[in-house]
Amino acid sequence: MELSASVSIQHTDSGLEYINVNSPLCTAKVFLQGAQLCEFTPTGKSPLIWVSAEEDYQEGKPVRGGIPICWPWFGVHEKADWPIHGVARKLLWRAEEVNEFSDHIVVRLSLPMRLVDKRYWPYDSKLEVEFRFSEQLEVRLTNTNLGEEAFTLSQALHTYFPTSAIENTTVDGLQGATYIEFGKGPFLQDKVVGFERETDMVYTQANTIQTIQTPEGSIEVTRENSSSCVLWNPWIEKSKRLSYFRDDEYHTMLCLEAANVLDDIACVESGQSHTLATVIRWL
Repeated sequence: MELSASVSIQHTDSGLEYINVNSPLCTAKVFLQGAQLCEFTPTGKSPLIWVSAEEDYQEGKPVRGGIPICWPWFGVHEKADWPIHGVARKLLWRAEEVNEFSDHIVVRLSLPMRLVDKRYWPYDSKLEVEFRFSEQLEVRLTNTNLGEEAFTLSQALHTYFPTSAIENTTVDGLQGATYIEFGKGPFLQDKVVGFERETDMVYTQANTIQTIQTPEGSIEVTRENSSSCVLWNPWIEKSKRLSYFRDDEYHTMLCLEAANVLDDIACVESGQSHTLATVIRWL
């Protein structure tokens, strides 16, 4: 039995195309540019994804919020003139599949590799992302090696979460992991994480489940094929320097990102695939 859902291609005022999902279970929006999810709201509950009020959805510019896909590297590349967070965020992905099932909807996109500059990614490979929408959100980013040599990459699902008050928000489940922050460390995370300053922690050996406690309720974030994650909030001064970000919006968001970074980079052998996945839900 299929859901009575509406799935359509729509456009922003600026002309960007997105897949609009409206079902009894949830509403969602996935942009073809960057395969970037910018809305997910389970029916009867608050949104699980944050986007800046300053965002104007322009061609060639990643959306400030949602879930940007950082690929095939995370952060600043060792070659300083290469784009931060890779190239996938700005490229136009192709919609491959939309399927409705009795308890979820699947939207799958692929990145046409002819669009990827060989300087940045010389390998013969396939990159797909699958979104599974129900009362929860599942995102699965799959690299498949079509060539004869192995390759390695770093990547992240750079998820922005909403909160009404960052100073009253905590992240539980990172205890026991180690982290690097602002180039220093590693340090041991020995307690629940709160926010009272700029936060940019890159974790390794992290548990696969974290819980974000917000004034609106608890968000559970689960990762698969990932022992690393990133926790970020720009706080006061950096917010003033960010594009498409209001000076006070640090107060209403945080990022907790499923990743393959540092000693957790993905190595994909010839003929094999690697899937980085995250599942997000209100508890």
